[in-house]
Amino acid sequence: MKAVHFGAGNIGRGFIGLVLSRAGYDVTFSDVNDTLVDAIQSRHAYTVSLADGSGEKIQVDRVDAIDGKNAQLVAETVAKADLVTTAVGVHILKHIAGALAQGIALRLQAERPAPLHVIACENAIGGSTQLKELVLGHLPAELHDAFGRYIAFPDAAVDRIVPIQHHEDPLHVTVEPFYEWVIDRSAMLPGFPDIEGVHYVDGLEPYIERKLFTVNTGHCTAAYHGYLAGRRTIQEAMASQPIRAEVRAVLEETGAVLIRKYDFPADEHARYIDKILDRFANPYLSDEVERVGRSPIRKLSPNDRLARPALLAMEYGLSYAHLAEAMAAALRFDNKDDAEAAEIQQSLQAEGLSATIARYTGLAEEHPIHDEVVRRYEAMRPREQA
Repeated sequence: MKAVHFGAGNIGRGFIGLVLSRAGYDVTFSDVNDTLVDAIQSRHAYTVSLADGSGEKIQVDRVDAIDGKNAQLVAETVAKADLVTTAVGVHILKHIAGALAQGIALRLQAERPAPLHVIACENAIGGSTQLKELVLGHLPAELHDAFGRYIAFPDAAVDRIVPIQHHEDPLHVTVEPFYEWVIDRSAMLPGFPDIEGVHYVDGLEPYIERKLFTVNTGHCTAAYHGYLAGRRTIQEAMASQPIRAEVRAVLEETGAVLIRKYDFPADEHARYIDKILDRFANPYLSDEVERVGRSPIRKLSPNDRLARPALLAMEYGLSYAHLAEAMAAALRFDNKDDAEAAEIQQSLQAEGLSATIARYTGLAEEHPIHDEVVRRYEAMRPREQA
């Protein structure tokens, strides 16, 4: 079986590529990073370490790479694949859609095209659905019918902490032991073999929002409070009892939302929260708060990990005070090396706090959550005074 995976970065190699290789796939990575492509082409293997103190290195074999800038080569490789996956960042999907569409078009020209599943393993709700629409925009209308019959884009939820790497070997990657890859079976074509190590469900939204509102919400909360407290890594932040307590309080608020919305068993979700907190505190990982907190505009947006659960909490009559605190901390994330953080700080200076909150969260000035964020922001010490 042959898989094409877009993105030979740390998540691509340390998570998706590893799982696919273990499941019996020959994996070809498509990437624009010449150093990574050349190294994979030269060695056809790489190693993965689990951040558990064991020192064990997992050898990943039967891998290859192609230059993602060569659209024709990418298309020809996709045309012959049994599976296509991505881990490039949801904002990059538009850049790979054209070559992917070319490959699908080549495939659909066959008399009896082989079915193909394309799975976007991105940190976003409906990543595969978004990619499908982008690909359709590049396909001629006469192929749309065959596209609907032979090409499927099941959405997925993925979860594994992969921090920034600093290894002499550019292909080696360290990842946490835990991972979860959930795929919406209801969107798949008949006869597709299950991928070992993947969990299939009929209806993905509960799992996507559970991950987004727990892992992603908790992670950025630890990052923003850790940043304000002068902590360098998430692990250092979680070693602070006040910060850990704040992260837990946020996850209890989002947990109440998830239990109300999806009827998750309360005791089961409490254990899930405990597991997430332990993952953040893993002493064998070193994940910088500036990496986890980066792109605060995206994280503050109305349908993302902070504003969205706060809005649901208000709708259900539940507490959102700690989520408002996390949003205030995100607004104080004054990382000069992050373009989005710099934009927010410029907006705060030029337009003021209320206008900035409204612009980036979608919460109008008269909204109760907006008022709570203002109150907590004004009571919060900036980093230089922490």
